Amino acid sequence: MKRPRPTRAPERAPLPRFAIDVGYSARRPWVPRRAEFAAWAAAAAHAVSRRPMALSVRVVGAARSRSLNAHYRRKARPTNVLSFAGPGRGADGLTHLGELVICAPVVAREARNLRVAARAHWAHMTVHGVLHLLGFDHGRADQARRMAAKEIQILDRIGFSNPYA
Repeated sequence: MKRPRPTRAPERAPLPRFAIDVGYSARRPWVPRRAEFAAWAAAAAHAVSRRPMALSVRVVGAARSRSLNAHYRRKARPTNVLSFAGPGRGADGLTHLGELVICAPVVAREARNLRVAARAHWAHMTVHGVLHLLGFDHGRADQARRMAAKEIQILDRIGFSNPYA
């Protein structure tokens, strides 16, 4: 009697390459490791496009965030995340999204005020910033709804609850 052949789960196509560079000029309060940023950013990027991509993330303190926010947005206060667009497709075949500058003290304060886990808020800010680099915005109500829906979908896929609930 022949044994039935075991069935294999269908193979998923591998995700395209995602390169990330993370720099820390602030490590307090708690900040995520490079691998966490990579997972969150790749999930956001590949939810929108299947191209190979690259991203830089800089974790900064309040003074640096305040300086950048004042210079680029004319707002004299630190902010949670700033997104700086990159040059696009490079000779290496990667689409260089740009750079996220995330302020550790602001993210920590917001997480406390929102009564959410710091890790969940860092994931949200990373996804939010990547979506900005991919063309999402929240300046108008319709844009904000579309961006929030995409954030909720991505965060759910990587194990985080709705940040707007």
